[in-house]
This record gives sequence, structure tokens and C-alpha cells, in this order.
Amino acid sequence: MNGPVVGVVGAGAVGQTLATGLVAAALPERLLVVARRAGQVQGLAADLQDLALTARSRSRVEAGDVADLHGCDAVVIALRTDFKNTAERDIRRGGATANAPALGELARELCGYRGAVLVVTNPVDLMARRFADVSGCTRVFGIGSNLDSARYRLLLARYAQVSPELVRGHVIGEHGDRAVVCASTTTVGGQPIEVPMRTVLDDLQRRPALIRNGIGRTRCGPTGAVLSALRKVLGLVDGVEELSVPYGDVYLGLPLRFTGGMAAPCLPPLTRSEHLCLDSAASSLRDAYTHLPALPERITA
Repeated sequence: MNGPVVGVVGAGAVGQTLATGLVAAALPERLLVVARRAGQVQGLAADLQDLALTARSRSRVEAGDVADLHGCDAVVIALRTDFKNTAERDIRRGGATANAPALGELARELCGYRGAVLVVTNPVDLMARRFADVSGCTRVFGIGSNLDSARYRLLLARYAQVSPELVRGHVIGEHGDRAVVCASTTTVGGQPIEVPMRTVLDDLQRRPALIRNGIGRTRCGPTGAVLSALRKVLGLVDGVEELSVPYGDVYLGLPLRFTGGMAAPCLPPLTRSEHLCLDSAASSLRDAYTHLPALPERITA
């Protein structure tokens, strides 16, 4: 049986790291690299081919174009237009105006695509919704809340001085300033724990800034999140991932239980405060979506 075919759109810092992680993990049988600049695509594909050989990875790497993506089982979108992010608040939304047109154009070209789409481009909740609205694709997932959840478990494990594998808990809502920590259902070793919310929230805010200030852009964490999510989305393993999916008329992060590649929401019980925070995130994302550049005309397949 042939393995999955995965396309990566974007050959910048994040796209390069994602593609490297996929090849190193030998997740796809065939990896298709797509970007706006032909020279960049050819160069990255050649470099990844060298990696596949030296790492003894089964992944076959090819340079391609958008039309080739229709033959993929999954497409990972990590495109980013050139812009300077000057936002001091809602930093992840800083690229909304710049990235939305490019992502919308890609969505038009992938209209009717039947595979799974993982959106990494920020602001991920808004871009996942934009891609779904324009393309009509039904299996669109935003990467973001699963990375937030992984960071939460790591930080809480350090606080509790236990292995991160013993921590169970979710961060949902927006991948941004309105992330919602599900503290009321968090457990360590199967037991409830009193989460030091102020400390945790401060650390969750500081961690992305620490990474940006040190290396310019978060890239390795999203790569791990994509690898984990792809295995579930492609039906290679079952399990839970926090991904951005429809919540009413918006996209935001929710826990999803994957079985054989099919996803079902598994939102834990929320306190009144947690529910209000989730609805507040939805309201803010709803308003932000109305300020995106005009939606491209939808093409019917």
C-alpha cells in the first residue's frame, strides 16, 4: 500500500522547517513543495532530496505547482507574504490584511479539493475560515490551539515537577490573545490540580515572544504540531488534537477526537467563566473577519 502524498505550500522559514520535519520523520511517501518563486522551490526540493538520502528517509521530494496539489492526500499551508508586523496587541493578527489575499487566491485555485487542509499561516483561525469559505473544502483545520495546548502542558508539568505526559488539559479558542485555558478539567496523573492561572497565562504569553526575539520566528513548534495533526487527519493514528474548526459561524480551536481520520468535537465541560471566555473569543474573531480584505469570488467546481 502506498503511503500518503502531502503538499507543503510556502518555502520561507516556516515552510522549510515543516518540510524538513516531514521528510526527517518519513511521514509522506511523496512530498510536494509549492511556492511563488520557482527558484526557491527548486532549491528547497533539492536540499530536501539530499536530506532524504542522508537520513535514509523513504520520502520522495518533488517541486510542483498549485495544480499538482489536487493529487495530494493533505496540504499544509505555510505561505506568508512580505510585511512588517508592527502590532503591539493581537500580534498574531498583524498579518491578516497582508496574508488574506494570497491565501484567498490559493483557495480559489484549490476549489473542490477533497483532501485535508492544515492551515499554519497566521492569524490561523481567520485564515482557516477564509480558506474554507473561498475553496468550499470541508476538511480544513487550523494549526494553533494544539501548539498552545502543548505549551500549556509543558509549562504546567514544570510547575508540578512531573513529566509532561502526565498532564491532560486543553487550550482552546483563539490562537492569540484570547486563548482559553480549560483549567477546570486539567489533570496531572489523573488527578485534578489547582492551576496557577496568572503564572500560566503570563508564561504562555512570554513564550512566543522569547522565541521570536531569539530566532525571529516560531517554526519548530508548529512543525511538531503539524506532524502530530497530520498523523491523525490522515488516519495513521487515532487520538485527540486541538485544531481550529467551525464553532457557529467562526473558526476557533476545539479538541477533536480522530478515529480513522474522521474528527468529532470532544469539548470538555466548561465553567461559566471558561464558556464566557470562549464566546468572547468567537465574538472578537467574528468582528475581525469582517475587516479582512474583500472575499475573492468563489469558483464552483
